[in-house]
Amino acid sequence: MEEKKTENKEELKPIDILDVLLDQDNRDPIVLMDENGRQLTFEQIAVIPYEVRKEKRLYCVLKPMDKIEGIGDDEAIVFVVDQDKDGNSIIKVEEDEEVAIAVFDKYYDLLEDAQKEEKAEKAASKASATKAPAKKSTSSSAKVAGKTKKSTK
Repeated sequence: MEEKKTENKEELKPIDILDVLLDQDNRDPIVLMDENGRQLTFEQIAVIPYEVRKEKRLYCVLKPMDKIEGIGDDEAIVFVVDQDKDGNSIIKVEEDEEVAIAVFDKYYDLLEDAQKEEKAEKAASKASATKAPAKKSTSSSAKVAGKTKKSTK
């Protein structure tokens, strides 16, 4: 079993994380390596620009597809986009809980705005007597970090 992991690691090619995060057409899972060299697979939920202490930063919300100790099946993790010593883009877990919660709150606000916009579009299409199929929203995004919008306010 260990050999397969090694083979899989060799098949992965490092790419710029910003290219992956900002590609709106990308639906592939994101594979990261933890500090022990273990590959972890994530689903990208959102990319959120957010200002902390007058510094604009880019954050991403990723939902683990693999079991991670201490992280529930319905939870996601906030990562901050940073640079390594060579100037390459990297992401690392946001360790400031207050910032992570604020990023989640902004995500919830954006999600709520998108849902309102979707409802307005549906109402407009009904008014014009156009029968277009309704878009389904993803249920996993409503339970990021095991909280709903109602429980965070």
